[in-house]
Amino acid sequence: MEKVKREIAGEISLSEDPGATMRKWREIFSISQVELSRHLGITVSTISDYEGNRRKSPGTAVIKRFVNAIFEIDRQKGGGISQKLTETQKPVSEYFEVHEFARSISLKDFVGLIEGTVLTNEDMIDAKKVYGYTLIDSIKVILEMPFSYFQNLYGNVNERVFIFTGVSTGRSPMVVLRVSPTKPSAVVLHNIDPTKVDKLAVKISERERIPMIVSRKSIAEIKEALNKI
Repeated sequence: MEKVKREIAGEISLSEDPGATMRKWREIFSISQVELSRHLGITVSTISDYEGNRRKSPGTAVIKRFVNAIFEIDRQKGGGISQKLTETQKPVSEYFEVHEFARSISLKDFVGLIEGTVLTNEDMIDAKKVYGYTLIDSIKVILEMPFSYFQNLYGNVNERVFIFTGVSTGRSPMVVLRVSPTKPSAVVLHNIDPTKVDKLAVKISERERIPMIVSRKSIAEIKEALNKI
């Protein structure tokens, strides 16, 4: 667990927007500003000022207190998030790449960055926040990846977008997600003609309330745009 704490602290310290990164981790742990303020013995406005960068960048002592606090509050709630973050990482790079954002962005902004077209559940685009994305080699994941690796697709948080490469109709990825107990915030089918998307895939997307997006932008361009967040 100490390794994970150091990684989070390092991410905040090195972030170009440390306040937004602190807010991201508070939200990942599902902790309110009020809960955090009570635990730290400071005012809500102080936390808000840090997250809004209205105070100078937090020093090492502040970041250490913050990280210890979110883990302790999570422990008091049962430790679910801490346990997930400290699970042994598996060698998954041949199947997928997990990318975390320094701050949350709206799904609408995400769609804009990848120059995507929304095919389903467009009414959800404005309200959803995402904290990262996972780039998935759909053929390898479906045919070769051990099922025990599946939860690792979600990285630190479920509120992320799955970008599937190597798709022809989109049916197989959506069928897998249909039976999965955990769902991503949205799915991107890469480099596919919107008119060729499988009708069953569309129906699953609508039933599961997982927005489906297509993008013809190159993977290199997508990564360049998203990895700046």
